Amino acid sequence: MKNSIKPTGKEVRFNDREMIISKSDLSGRVTYANRCFMRVANYSETQVLGQQHSLIRHPDMPRGVFRLLWDTLQQNREFFGLVKNMNSDGDFYWVFANITPDCDLQGNIIGYYSVRRPAPASAVRVIEPVYRRMLEIERNEPKNEAPLASLAYLMELPAQEGLSYDQFILNLYQQGERQ
Repeated sequence: MKNSIKPTGKEVRFNDREMIISKSDLSGRVTYANRCFMRVANYSETQVLGQQHSLIRHPDMPRGVFRLLWDTLQQNREFFGLVKNMNSDGDFYWVFANITPDCDLQGNIIGYYSVRRPAPASAVRVIEPVYRRMLEIERNEPKNEAPLASLAYLMELPAQEGLSYDQFILNLYQQGERQ
C-alpha cells in the first residue's frame, strides 16, 4: 500500500520508558503491534495488521538505510538504526530501532521482531544532516542505483573514524542516553 499521507512537520513523542514493539513476516507485513505502536502511529490493530511495515515510513528516510536494514537481516544479524517514522496524521517520531530475525528451531528466518525506543535528541541532531545528504545522493542517481549510492556514503562516515556502522550508531544512542 503506497503511503499518501502528507508530513505535517509536527513531532509526536512517547515516554522514555515505553517501547514500540512489532513483529513482521518475511516480506515485512505486520503480524503483531503492541499498544504503544498503535497509539504513537495512530493506527488501530485492524488498520496495521497485514500491512507492510513501510506504512509508517517517513519520506525523509533514505532508501539506503532500508537497504542496509534488509541486507543485515538477510545475513541473520540484528539491525540497529535511527529511524524517522510517520503516523497516520502525518506527524513524525524518531526511534532507535533494533530489528532482529525470528528463527525457527532449524535456524530458518521466519520473520522479524522490532523494538523501538525514543531516539535521543543528540543522536537525531547528528543523523538528520547525514540522512539529508543521503536523500540528495539518491535524487541524483538512477533509481535502481540510488540506495547503494547513499548507503556507500553512510558507511563511509563511521569508517573515517575507524568504526563499523554498528559501533557508530550504538555510540550515538548511548551518548544520548547518558545526557
